[in-house]
Amino acid sequence: MTIGKSRDRENAPSSAETSDEAVQAADTPSIGRVLSTARIEAGLTVDQVSTATRVRVPIVHAVEEDDFDRCGGDFYARGHIRAIARAVGVDGEALITRYDAAHGGSPASKRPTQLIDSGPIKVPGRGRPNWAAAMVAAIVAVVALIGFNLVSGKGDHTGTGSASAPLPSGSGTGSVAPAPSPAVQPPAPAPSAAAIAAVPADKVTVKLVAEGTSWVSAVDGGGKSLFQNNISGGQDQTFTDPKQIKLVIGNGGAVHAYVNGKDLGLLGKDGQVVHVTYTPGDPQAG
Repeated sequence: MTIGKSRDRENAPSSAETSDEAVQAADTPSIGRVLSTARIEAGLTVDQVSTATRVRVPIVHAVEEDDFDRCGGDFYARGHIRAIARAVGVDGEALITRYDAAHGGSPASKRPTQLIDSGPIKVPGRGRPNWAAAMVAAIVAVVALIGFNLVSGKGDHTGTGSASAPLPSGSGTGSVAPAPSPAVQPPAPAPSAAAIAAVPADKVTVKLVAEGTSWVSAVDGGGKSLFQNNISGGQDQTFTDPKQIKLVIGNGGAVHAYVNGKDLGLLGKDGQVVHVTYTPGDPQAG
């Protein structure tokens, strides 16, 4: 027992050695003190370091004061230490090693735990109908259908226009039969004068039909104005009086006249001003 105790005393560190290690640890400057001293020796201000590292001025002050809580977490603290150390010319990795030793190890040792602790991925809205997705799908379907119809319509039109007329039966010459000419629309029938012809013979009846645009003035046998206005585009006016109808036509080439049931045709040439008077019986110009 005496021999064992003597060996333990030989292996145990002396009180002098323990005190030397404590003094050495106390003399070692902190991370913030190292960065602050290096910045001052490099002749840089806090603002210049902030500009070079893009670390805000309050954070630079906090790191130099070893207040790493203001960095927002270990990840950001390591990044700020590394960036500031690079700017002031200090070995940043050595300072990171000291920071990890004082704050619970490097982030690599924590990464697997974080992955294991992360909960399962949650799908929002599971079990509920996704109306937004359904609406988008419906809109896409409608747009696709419209595009398909447009493309199909163009294809049908092209195919119809490119089809050639069939060859006549029994033709051995090989010539292509001419395409049928488009149907010619029959001319519009002239206005019927049956209603005019049926008027009493003791009155004068004048019907004017516009084939263009013209100003028309009509006065009856008593000097009363019956009409003063423009007529155009197939418009018509009918005037009846026991004595006479006096007309002034601003554009004779644009007015077709029917007098007492007879077709007199156009009353003049284009742009010609026509003055005419009609009475019962045969048409006659005044």
